[in-house]
Amino acid sequence: MRAADIRLDHFLWEFQDGVATITFHRPERKNPFTFESYAELRDTFERLRRVEEVKAVVLTGAGGNFCSGGDVHEIIRPLLDMDVRGKLAFTRMTGELVVAMRHCPQPLIAAVDGVCVGAGAVVAAACDLRLGTPRARVAFLFNRVGLAGSDMGACALLPRIVGLGRAAELLYTGREMSGEEAERWGFFNRLVAPEALLEEARALARQLASGPTFAHAMTKRMLHKEWDMSLDEAVESEAQAQALCMLTRDFGRGYEAFAQRRPPEFRGD
Repeated sequence: MRAADIRLDHFLWEFQDGVATITFHRPERKNPFTFESYAELRDTFERLRRVEEVKAVVLTGAGGNFCSGGDVHEIIRPLLDMDVRGKLAFTRMTGELVVAMRHCPQPLIAAVDGVCVGAGAVVAAACDLRLGTPRARVAFLFNRVGLAGSDMGACALLPRIVGLGRAAELLYTGREMSGEEAERWGFFNRLVAPEALLEEARALARQLASGPTFAHAMTKRMLHKEWDMSLDEAVESEAQAQALCMLTRDFGRGYEAFAQRRPPEFRGD
């Protein structure tokens, strides 16, 4: 499959210079998810595992907001009428989106402006890097509709980003973080002006796309796998991973560039 073959019904798709941009595009509702868009996004990340020309992915939202989570009327209201099997099928499907994102080998960058709440906040947390703006507002507000903070893997993802105590506060209270607080707590890697957000995110994505992409994929894989490893297991697993990277042509290119005092030209093989 090629990047040009990807067609999305619920999101905007752009591809240039090795970087794909996925834009959540329901600006009149602050870009909420529906049953169908959840599934399409999950399927997209599963497909991207086989699209080698895509080297990095930027996720962003239209209309000055990132994502307002699951659509209250199109998701929460129908869920009230479902039996337990239907409810479990839905929660498993939304979790599959996060799993697909973490198993997608490309680095994922969230470009977050405005509202980033509920499932939108979890999707941002599932990305590898997050750029925000001072006007961004982040909240894991599941408790506001009588649900646990343990949604889509939030209890696994968020403590690893901001720490256990801070994650517990956000998940128990559902309160909102400002952009400045989100950066201070480590949720955002950095803040940029709203008008520069998308270009900053794409510039970072292009930087990663021009790097040793096989090695980047290995870094992402090890960050994911080592969550539940002992130190001994992690060190051995990294030894094996690094030995595989030493078999790539990019390893030789990196050495040659260093020896010749010039920038390396990586090709991902």
